[in-house]
Amino acid sequence: MELNQAKKLGVFMDNSVAKLMEYSTDTIESLSIESKFTHEVMEESLEKSESIMHNKKRQQQAEYLKDIASAIRNYEEVLIFGPTEAKIKLAHKMKGDQKFSKIKIHLKQTDYMTENQQHAFVRDFYANNLI
Repeated sequence: MELNQAKKLGVFMDNSVAKLMEYSTDTIESLSIESKFTHEVMEESLEKSESIMHNKKRQQQAEYLKDIASAIRNYEEVLIFGPTEAKIKLAHKMKGDQKFSKIKIHLKQTDYMTENQQHAFVRDFYANNLI
């Protein structure tokens, strides 16, 4: 599925999965992006050494954030929310890049949510923050 029909996006994320949700008044279209740093990758790299595991984690986390940033760069407004600090890392990555200078970014701390709760959160946020 290709996103980018709408101008507003919600991104629920933690350190392993990001759920991208286009906001529109009708339905919410979703797409998931997953980190490649799985438990199996961690175990495999940890068998070699702890240093290799940390380097692998850092490298794959950077790739994960890059994939998310790439997916959201054509939106006008983005709500990034979730329970971890991953959203702050993503915001810092985008802040330093001129391609994201015109995007209005909102960060919100939330608990873990079901997919229906995520959709409702995005709908409520944009419905109450109309410009």
